[in-house]
Order: sequence, then structure tokens, then C-alpha cells
Amino acid sequence: MGEEQAVIVIDMINDFVTGKLGSEHAEAVVPNLRDFLERAKEEDILKIFVQDSHEEDDPEISHWGPHAMRGEEGSETVPKLDGLANRKLNKRFYDSFYKTDLEKVLKKNEIVEVILTGVTTNICVQNTAAGAFYRGFDIVVLKDCTAASSMQKHEEALDYMESIFGANILSSDEMIEKW
Repeated sequence: MGEEQAVIVIDMINDFVTGKLGSEHAEAVVPNLRDFLERAKEEDILKIFVQDSHEEDDPEISHWGPHAMRGEEGSETVPKLDGLANRKLNKRFYDSFYKTDLEKVLKKNEIVEVILTGVTTNICVQNTAAGAFYRGFDIVVLKDCTAASSMQKHEEALDYMESIFGANILSSDEMIEKW
């Protein structure tokens, strides 16, 4: 199964984990995500990190203020996850597919199912799930490798992705069992 899967790691960058838009919830998933990515590496599963890398005129900047600015430390992968990606892509919008090469990379690698991880569950993860759904990918969201600013927002987003996009909501251990 692993050859048809890819792990998408969304916005596990300094500004969203420990920086200006970070949260204790985001920090708490780093160890789970690291363990999961190490296991995915053993299974030879493609791991793609998609991360905000903004320019001053991006629409998000007017709403959230400057964050994850291209070339700054805030837009870099958190140190505990650095070096685990097969590929990194920059994005400027919530949806990891929008105006990136993500779809092209997935199709080139004959990926059928995307395993979504990262932050923020109710914003970038949910919008990436929508992008995956619209493009016909099967979707898994790892509930212990994603985080929002509150558990309520996290749970609501998981419920939404399950009911609207047909996402399979699993723990990282449940996903590993399937391998």
C-alpha cells in the first residue's frame, strides 16, 4: 500500500509551532509526527513538507499580519522535523495544492492516498483536504499528528473533513498498523 501513499506535512514551521502563531497544541504533536515520519521512512513512503513562505502582498498578511515570511526563520521547518522530507514545497495560501506543484508531484509518483499531518487542523489542513478531495485523492488525516489552537477547533475540523470530504480519521498507530 505504501507505494500509493504520500504523507503531506503542512506548515510544521517555526512561526506555526513555537513562533508568533504557534500553540502548545502544535508543539505537542511534534514528537508523534517525528515518530510517524521515521516509520514512514522505513516503509519508503513519500514525505512532502508543504510550508507557508509568504510575500508582503499575500492575502493572508492583511488578515494575520506578517508571518512565515519567505527567507526568514519563521518559515523554516521546526528543527525536530528537519531532514525528514523527501521533498519541500512552498505555498502562499491555505490550500497546499493552490498554486504549488503538489498535484504534479503526487501524480508523477502515482499517489492515490494522501495522509495529512501538520497545522492548523481547521485552516491549512482542512483547506488541503478540500484540495485533495477536489482532485480525487483518498484522504487520511492523522488526529494525533495535527493540531489547532484549541481542541474544540481541532475536533470540529476533523469531524468536518470526515463528513464533507470522506476523510478517514486515524491515529498514527492505526495508520502504521495498516502498513
